[in-house]
Amino acid sequence: MREQDFRLPGRGRFFSAAVAVAIGVLTMGTLVPAAASAAATAGPGTVQQGLDALVRSDGLPAALASVTDRTGRTRTYTAGVGDLATGSKVPGDGQVRIGSNTKTFTAVVVLQLVGEGKVGLDEKVDTYLPGLVRGDGIDGRHITVRQILQHTSGLPDYEGDIDETTIQQRYFEPRDLLDLALRHKADFAPGAKFAYSSTNYVLAGLIVQKVTGRPLAEEIDRRVVQRIGLRHTYFPAAGDRTIREPHPKGYHREVENGPLRDITELDPSAGWAAGQMISTNADLNRFLTALLAGRLLPAAQLAQMRTTVPI
Repeated sequence: MREQDFRLPGRGRFFSAAVAVAIGVLTMGTLVPAAASAAATAGPGTVQQGLDALVRSDGLPAALASVTDRTGRTRTYTAGVGDLATGSKVPGDGQVRIGSNTKTFTAVVVLQLVGEGKVGLDEKVDTYLPGLVRGDGIDGRHITVRQILQHTSGLPDYEGDIDETTIQQRYFEPRDLLDLALRHKADFAPGAKFAYSSTNYVLAGLIVQKVTGRPLAEEIDRRVVQRIGLRHTYFPAAGDRTIREPHPKGYHREVENGPLRDITELDPSAGWAAGQMISTNADLNRFLTALLAGRLLPAAQLAQMRTTVPI
């Protein structure tokens, strides 16, 4: 299991300015604990100590957390600095690139479509994207929607083919990301085991677009963000390399113990359905609380999401 809150889009290739501490990354059948998920039950002192340790021991420039209690009261915590050049403070509940937490939003939309009878979990990918998924040991006629959501499809991950300089500058179409993955041989036969691959969620996003006839970003906004009032959460538009609201800067280290390079502004399209979104800790807590409380999915689909697979 890997925590993805501070990495984009899913494999852990960026060392960024801040760790966003929320509940976790719930795709479908895979719950990845957050870096400090114990914050939900820990006292204020414990939360602050955890953030301080991330900065002091793990070398992060900054870390921030948000804890919402049973009464709905939210407290925010920060450690480190938001800008290494100026030493400015970390903005409380600042916006960050949420990396693979995006997968949870994508999974919710797919499962909403399942509940509406427009997508079947055990239907093959080819039902929705005929002829698109073909490669060495890879065939969309044998991979189910359930398997891509649960990372049991055997699809290779495209991320290893994108270096840090490229990801900062280049715009990728979703099909570009899929094409990168299809250059490689399948990792294993569909359903044989679990292996985390952001390629799965690129396909999930493409299925959403094919079934709805609308952009993925628009469907996530309409079905999730607006529905539960996430005021600081959005899917950046094509070409938008900025972060709209107050935020800590993001950094990347080229080599171990090397200097940190500012990569706050980058093209997030390499993440797309797997890792493109921007949010805050408080909004992520609100989202996951609403999701697990049944406000976003019918009971049957939420039960499917909570049914895990061995990893």
